[in-house]
Amino acid sequence: MTQRENLLSLLKKQGYGEVPSEFMLCPDLVELYQKETGSSLPYQEYFKMPWLRVTEMFPKNIDTSRYLGYYDSLKQGTHVDYWGVAHEPGSEAAKHMTYMRNPLKGETSLDAIKEYVYPDFNGVDMSQQAADVKSLRDKGILSIGNMQATIWESAWAIRGMEDLMMDMMCEDEAAEVVLDSVTNTAITMATNYVKAGVDVLFIGDDIGMQNSLMMSEELYTTWLKPRLTKLISTVKKINPELLVFYHSCGYIMELIPHLIDAGIDVLNPIQTECMSFEEVYKNFGDKLSFHGTIGTQRVMPFGTPEEVRAEVFKNLDIAGPKGGLFVAPTHLLEPEIPWQNILAYVKACQDYTK
Repeated sequence: MTQRENLLSLLKKQGYGEVPSEFMLCPDLVELYQKETGSSLPYQEYFKMPWLRVTEMFPKNIDTSRYLGYYDSLKQGTHVDYWGVAHEPGSEAAKHMTYMRNPLKGETSLDAIKEYVYPDFNGVDMSQQAADVKSLRDKGILSIGNMQATIWESAWAIRGMEDLMMDMMCEDEAAEVVLDSVTNTAITMATNYVKAGVDVLFIGDDIGMQNSLMMSEELYTTWLKPRLTKLISTVKKINPELLVFYHSCGYIMELIPHLIDAGIDVLNPIQTECMSFEEVYKNFGDKLSFHGTIGTQRVMPFGTPEEVRAEVFKNLDIAGPKGGLFVAPTHLLEPEIPWQNILAYVKACQDYTK
């Protein structure tokens, strides 16, 4: 069984031969990996990860200078992304984190909101992504089309979270304009990835906070669920075998049934500092598979290697012998994660027996 076949079987709860491992390293930890291993290989290849992202897709109208008029001034080193959102550099302590500035924040003119220019992904050349899919499949690895921050996060990044929340709560047309524009753009992006042949479409929006939902269930089902459902139904008509991963950090227990209704297949990351994986699996394990569950707020940075190992074994035991859990850290691994804990996670996956 190839890595691709093994992971597909695990995610479909048809059993598995070995426990795959995967994680993402911040730049500081990439340097540490190179120092500790002496390897020139990408860490994903060194650790034999079973999937990889295909080349990122970029819009046709990639020149972002048209967005500069939305800002009075920008700090040196600021990057403006293709949505028009400015990312100002943070402090040295913040490392790769940036301060986001929202181009439509404070805008009161509906006409101005309607005239905002969104990136155009129609007719984008996807030959490189299609070649990536073929190359990965030839190597026995799953291919990912990554487009997290799919609807809600991209929309509030443009409008500003407070303004968009107020628009939604007041049933202002501005919310409909921004959310529909982002959704239509996201559907075009998703369609491009799926037509290029990816095995996994990785979408998502953070809709939870540490101990509560980010918004009411009513607000979510009114404004976001129908748009997510439309996107997923569109791509699954193209490829019914497509696996849709959905990411949301935080506590989202009451919204999981709505994500199932919308058509997701795998929920990430099950942030165990916020929700019990045992409870989530008990309630939804017959309808979903899961990815994550190894906390990056507590066990990965502050646990011992033995505690990391125990957490991996415990969560795999919950999922059971047929699979349904692609066990992994719940977030990008940051500089405070000890190297020995990363090795302990990988070794635990290698050693686990059903």
